[in-house]
Amino acid sequence: MATDFQHPTDQSAASLVGGIIDDMQDLVKQQVQLTRKEINAEIHKASEAAQLYAVSGAVLFFGFFFVGFAAVHLIHWASAPAGMDPSKVPLWACYAIVGVPLAVIGGVLAWIGWQKVKSINPLHNPAADALKENVRWVTNSK
Repeated sequence: MATDFQHPTDQSAASLVGGIIDDMQDLVKQQVQLTRKEINAEIHKASEAAQLYAVSGAVLFFGFFFVGFAAVHLIHWASAPAGMDPSKVPLWACYAIVGVPLAVIGGVLAWIGWQKVKSINPLHNPAADALKENVRWVTNSK
């Protein structure tokens, strides 16, 4: 079984340079696409952080709303004469039982949103840095 190796015909310098230019154009196109995808990923992260902030804001609002009512009822309960409220759990404690967990959940969601915001770095894009380096290389090589 013999293998037949064919030698490429002699190519002119113009065709070689043309091939290099075509390869550079392909590389630049691919890097632009990669840069776009990385920018879209950063935008997606920002969108997720904004959604978390919105949800945490709503949960925090209701949590503090109930905690506020709990505080009002606590003051009322503390200033009322003894034996006035026949229930085992005072009304202020009921509000606190609802409000405190909501406030904690809202705080946790806000913290998670803050962590997402901190992870966004729109000024550092590796694909854009590579594209700048290639453009610098191409412009200096001429």
